[in-house]
Amino acid sequence: MGIPNGVMPAHTVQPGTMYDVLVPVDESEERAFNQARYVSRLPNAADDVEATVLYVVPPDARSDVEAVEFDDVDAAVGAANLLEGEGVSVTRTVTGGAISDRIVRSAGEFDADEVVMGGRKRSGVSRVLLGSTVQDVMLSAEQPVTITGETSVTDDGTWRVLVPVDSDVERARHQAAYVTGLPGAAAAIEATVLTVFRHQDYRGAPPHTFEEIDAAVEAADAIEGAGVSVDRVAIGGEVARKILRVAADRGVDSVAMGGRKRSGLQEVLMGSTTQDVMLSAERPVTITG
Repeated sequence: MGIPNGVMPAHTVQPGTMYDVLVPVDESEERAFNQARYVSRLPNAADDVEATVLYVVPPDARSDVEAVEFDDVDAAVGAANLLEGEGVSVTRTVTGGAISDRIVRSAGEFDADEVVMGGRKRSGVSRVLLGSTVQDVMLSAEQPVTITGETSVTDDGTWRVLVPVDSDVERARHQAAYVTGLPGAAAAIEATVLTVFRHQDYRGAPPHTFEEIDAAVEAADAIEGAGVSVDRVAIGGEVARKILRVAADRGVDSVAMGGRKRSGLQEVLMGSTTQDVMLSAERPVTITG
């Protein structure tokens, strides 16, 4: 079926153009490493990806922004060096102001295709927490926002992405557009489009098929139509738990969720399943819109 004529998802990358990634870092070297590692492992990153490593001097900092050099921030330098060591073109940038606002503005100014944040950490009781900056960026940016996790992506030449789709066709189109817009050749990407029939994994549950969910079929057709290999999977159970299980079983490099939508008041809302996956997954999760 594919994406109907005249309907253009928010995220598209024109063939032959570079894939621009904004990498906002704070002073955590571990988070910056995970962010840079993720970007460096994107398909054909050395040839097709340009990264901007951004450090925002917070408004309450003791130093004026003019007094802060990029080289003063170890985490930023480490991320930039890692990327350049993997052959990725890097722009090093320092700015100042309200951090989340500056990140969102920079994403627009640099025409970023993706924003890669490093905001998750585990506490002593193994709960996963998101910093307020990450939440603000995730809910405000127009671009897909990836939150890196604790599991490093693989480096075997294939980028594996899990695309969990519900019945919302618009979200499915955004997810499909994100996958088909990834850098590199389509042959280097493998997608699993997954639909989960909520709580229907008990004995005697009615049989269901992938083809019952129009949004899933449309997403799979659109991704496949772009030359990306697609596996279509339908299972029953608790949705977030099943998504996490499939992601782990298939060893995917990222999970592309479609959890953002705008209300009539233009507020951005996040579905509970997307939140659960984002807060629990050990691997990178991208919120596509």
